[in-house]
Amino acid sequence: MQVFATFENNAFLELAISKLEEKGIQRKCIFAVPLDKRQDERKIVDTLHRSDGTTFVDIGMALATAFAVIGASIGFILTWGPIYWGLIGAVVGFIIGFIIRLFTELVLKKKKRRLKGKHAEVILIIECQESTVEFVEHVLWSHYALGVAKVK
Repeated sequence: MQVFATFENNAFLELAISKLEEKGIQRKCIFAVPLDKRQDERKIVDTLHRSDGTTFVDIGMALATAFAVIGASIGFILTWGPIYWGLIGAVVGFIIGFIIRLFTELVLKKKKRRLKGKHAEVILIIECQESTVEFVEHVLWSHYALGVAKVK
């Protein structure tokens, strides 16, 4: 049977491997594969096939609505009238909201766009007998594996 596990690259991985070797699993039956980390930065603009859930128009639409109402209200006093000043206010509000959102995504949330949290950096593959699978699984979980799977 094969047991697959993912670990962060730390001392717990080494401890798990040494404990498995102590209990009789040979070194040639343990295979560790380190994963490469992402080198390029994550994209900010979504495509048709990939979306990260952030949008640039949410603040723009809210400010466009607010500025359109203010522009239309003031437009009763000004010469072009409420319709033109409402449209001008909507465009100005949208542009201001879009710039605010662009600034927050590019400058303030730059660190959050990187992959965050715990990441699987090493895949550990263990070839063992069916009778030792439970022990191997217990050792992997007790040494903080991020995930464990077994395949017959």
